[in-house]
Amino acid sequence: MVASNEVHASQHHAAVKNVYIFVNPTSGGYSSSCFDQTLRTLKAHGYDPTVFNVRTPADILAHCVAINQAVDPLVIVAAGDGTFNAVVNGLQPGTATLAVLPYGTSNVLAAELGIRTVKEGVARICAGESQSLSIGLLELNHLSRRFVLMAGIGLDGAVVRDVLPLAKKHVKQGAYAISAIGRACAWDRAMFEIVTPHRTEQCHSAIICNGSRYGGNFILAPGRTIFSPGFEVICVKDHRRRTYLKLAVDLFCGNAAVSREITRLTAESLEIKGEGPIQIDGDFVGYGPGRLVKIENFAKMIV
Repeated sequence: MVASNEVHASQHHAAVKNVYIFVNPTSGGYSSSCFDQTLRTLKAHGYDPTVFNVRTPADILAHCVAINQAVDPLVIVAAGDGTFNAVVNGLQPGTATLAVLPYGTSNVLAAELGIRTVKEGVARICAGESQSLSIGLLELNHLSRRFVLMAGIGLDGAVVRDVLPLAKKHVKQGAYAISAIGRACAWDRAMFEIVTPHRTEQCHSAIICNGSRYGGNFILAPGRTIFSPGFEVICVKDHRRRTYLKLAVDLFCGNAAVSREITRLTAESLEIKGEGPIQIDGDFVGYGPGRLVKIENFAKMIV
């Protein structure tokens, strides 16, 4: 099935009674005064959302149970990528319209949509235009999890796994750099296989891209969007540290698209053969082996 890139016509959400907003007061970009202003602006445009203050995925899933009973809900996530991921994992496919406001420590999804400020995000909600969102599904032996932006296997998964919560709270994105330095000092040369219907590659690390960005505003998969069919698979086949140093320079300089340190594949589905650590949307989830597939038309996404 091919994802629809059609932009749905603006609709007057004042007629939609089922409007909800998730907010995480512990998010790095949260401000109570800014959030109060967000609510005032939404109400001035005819929206009166039910507010869910959440701190953990369990909080989010409990509220999603109720939202799944609603008709055509509009679900606004005023938080970061981790909170948005938890919401996506709690909702029934094909039922909701989603929107994001960049209140998080990490706001890669907002960057994918070109939303630079909360004010701009609110304006997009009020305009009401949407596109069909396609997401990924990771299946491991003991669990399955959906993801919106990316999955990382191998070194990338290990870096996310080793991030210290206290460091993430105080230095935000810098916590991943600290973890990466730690991994460089305890280097693991283990390899795994990425198997698509048409190709098999030996990898030391791999990023399964559903969008274009990686680690913030760095463009790793140019031209890809969260509305595109399939995945772009970025494979690092060389286990040497200097390969990653060259790749980091390419990424910082905006040259990842032409980097000779990576191999690119496209696939609708793939298998991970090996026991590498895996992260999705910036959160560690477990170890391979596993399988990834695309879920087309999961929800409408405010654009």
